[in-house]
Amino acid sequence: MSTISLKCDCGTVQGTAVNITPKSGNRVACCCSDCQAFADYLDRRPQALDEHGGTEIYQTSQSQVKIHEGHDHLAAMRLSPKGLLRWYASCCNTPIGNTMSSGLPFMGIIHTFTDIEDRDKTLGPVRAYCQTQHAIGTVTHPKAHKKFPLGITGRILRQLITWKIQGKNTPSAFYDKDGKPVSKPDILNGEPG
Repeated sequence: MSTISLKCDCGTVQGTAVNITPKSGNRVACCCSDCQAFADYLDRRPQALDEHGGTEIYQTSQSQVKIHEGHDHLAAMRLSPKGLLRWYASCCNTPIGNTMSSGLPFMGIIHTFTDIEDRDKTLGPVRAYCQTQHAIGTVTHPKAHKKFPLGITGRILRQLITWKIQGKNTPSAFYDKDGKPVSKPDILNGEPG
């Protein structure tokens, strides 16, 4: 198992992800319009998206992600009042990742926040290119899908259940002890909920 370094572009927000293996999470590339909108919100399209508009994400549990420096620069936004919380470093607008809620252990770490020399070796290969109906051009990845494929969806659901039973939603760097986000999210479309 590996401990990987996490840091924003300017180095103000730093942390680690612990107990990481290619089998312990899911590495996917998501081309959905929401991931693209998040990159646009941060004005980080060239850094966050690949040539097809895909965002590379490593899905793991919240408790495996530790923030050691720059807590006060954690910021969040939602594209809609009930959408995913999309986290970023306010100091330099580096995309950090996505969470669903404090009660669900899911954390999708965006590649821009990882400090890894060889992602293929550390995180394993990209298991699927998802949401390609929103892709730019034709995605040639052998596992390209217009939606999230059933295999990946089933895998993450099994992991979520296991992580929930193991209590891996806490401790969380992104939610306080009362389950509230550590930073009040901006809501892009709609009123805060």
